[in-house]
Amino acid sequence: MATSKPGEKKLHILQTLASMLENPKAEKITTAALAARIGVSEAALYRHFASKAQMFEGLIEFIESSVFGLINQITTQQENGMLQAQEIITMLLSFSARNPGMTKVMTGHALINEDERLQLRMNQFADRIELSLKQSLRLAAVAGQINEADVAVRANLILSVVLGRWQRFVKTSFKNDPLENSAAQISFLLS
Repeated sequence: MATSKPGEKKLHILQTLASMLENPKAEKITTAALAARIGVSEAALYRHFASKAQMFEGLIEFIESSVFGLINQITTQQENGMLQAQEIITMLLSFSARNPGMTKVMTGHALINEDERLQLRMNQFADRIELSLKQSLRLAAVAGQINEADVAVRANLILSVVLGRWQRFVKTSFKNDPLENSAAQISFLLS
């Protein structure tokens, strides 16, 4: 019998949780349902995670490391601030389109009735995205592409649009693609 490597079981639990979140029906995910989907007992889940909140924290850590890892790649590879902002927006919408279950976490829909600190952490996630956008737009202002006074307002507007597209994706049971017409809208936001 093959034994799994350390962390494989944890990863499988998180992947299954994310998969369950992709179900457009707004059913509350219980540890019993998660354990049944995996084919283990609830006690087996708790050998890897102390609570369901800790499972969601694992998903949030994945989201944060993925998104901010990609933002760091963009800002390292692209020197033009406006192009950085454009690529960040496109990446955020693409990440959502590829990860509907994670989008439910990013919008807070999956966190309703869960530990309050999880929603606070997602609020901080949004704040960090806005900060990244401000940094890119400041580069654009230094290059004379936009007015310095517009940086904070523009970053907030862009974040609001991204959050709105994520919300619509979740609220339409993943029917409204976050990338639909995004190129034209991004161009409008950055013009």
